[in-house]
Amino acid sequence: MKMKKMLAVGLTCSLAAMLAAGCSDSGKTSGKSSDSGVTHLEFFSSKMENVSTMQKLVDKFNSQNTDVQITLNSPADAGTVLKTRMTKDDLPDIIAYGGDNIYTELTEAGILLDLSDQEVLKTINDSYMQMVYDINGDKAEKAYGIPFAANASGVIYNTDLFQKAGVTIPETWDEFIAACEKLSAAGIQPFELSFKDSWTILPSWNSLAPATQPEGFLDAKKEGTATFLGTHEEVLEKYSKLVNYAQTDFMGTSYDDGNRSFANGEAAMLINGVWAVPEIKKTNESINLDMFAYPASNDKSKNKVVSGIDVMLMVTNQCKNPEAAKRFVAFMLEPENSQLYINEQFAFSPVEGVVQEDASVAGLAKDIADGKVTDFVDHYYPNGYNLSAILSEFFLNKANGMDESENIAATLKKCDEQYDILNTR
Repeated sequence: MKMKKMLAVGLTCSLAAMLAAGCSDSGKTSGKSSDSGVTHLEFFSSKMENVSTMQKLVDKFNSQNTDVQITLNSPADAGTVLKTRMTKDDLPDIIAYGGDNIYTELTEAGILLDLSDQEVLKTINDSYMQMVYDINGDKAEKAYGIPFAANASGVIYNTDLFQKAGVTIPETWDEFIAACEKLSAAGIQPFELSFKDSWTILPSWNSLAPATQPEGFLDAKKEGTATFLGTHEEVLEKYSKLVNYAQTDFMGTSYDDGNRSFANGEAAMLINGVWAVPEIKKTNESINLDMFAYPASNDKSKNKVVSGIDVMLMVTNQCKNPEAAKRFVAFMLEPENSQLYINEQFAFSPVEGVVQEDASVAGLAKDIADGKVTDFVDHYYPNGYNLSAILSEFFLNKANGMDESENIAATLKKCDEQYDILNTR
């Protein structure tokens, strides 16, 4: 989503070249013991948004461990920095990064230690571990990374406006449309959309596609035996219908402006993730809101919370003290520390028993705890695949009156063409 930092398409080649050249330890200080016997490890984190929370946890670990000291490094444009360091054979000891196609490329390059034997894995929700296995380069059930924090997207709604219109939480697609009609009849705008920032178009796609695409589509597409054209028409048909219940200037509204409008009660629903909630509350701290899983299908069993691994903890094969690094990873995943992170960062925890209790996302908590989740499908598309730009063009065409059938066909054809250019299989 918005917060992800994507590396260049050539990452795998760069990593492979680094490994072929061999790993030199000359000039390294990270991970080595000083004269006092203390091991110093570098913790490289990709999210500047969570620096204060991560530093609290690092400080706590350091105060409890006299023989190991962790230094947090969370640079701006972390993806580019990490890529540069990898090409220079200068890997950090421990990495915190998202669970997406970048992780897949790291596993394929062979620079991560297998953490499958760690006791802490027994505390991780099976659904999130399956996400790890699914994005491993070889699909092996090996934990080259351990999920630390998860995010989620769905439908954010104003509980007061729902109550005013007499609308209940929809659980199916037909109920979703009926709710929109009921809100409109009550003089309430159903949706506020902010497509000027094209990344905000992705949450609906990430909910609609898993519930409607053929089983095994992602693997088949990667292998070149499936196409978006002929399989994803329902996604765009449904998405296009929802947009009819939004403000007229949905293509000209920015993310910030959309959050403000929603916060001021100008619409009943916002389709986005938990990361938008604190932004909304900056405008209206007293707003009563909650979230529900996007009801993409009339088959309730297919309607799941879209939740992905926002932070994954990894240990690199250049770490000079892997056991100390593993101790830090286990510390981070202790329930008390996981709870601190999700409370401060408005996230969800893959650690069983650690629950996000904020009322603003209470509607998602049970589904996530029960493992009724599905990953962001765009995590499985090739690195550099600009789906948001393709969908932005689709909705611009819609706004300009293009025939819907022609628009859908042209858009899905473009989805296939751009995917196939980037797919290296």
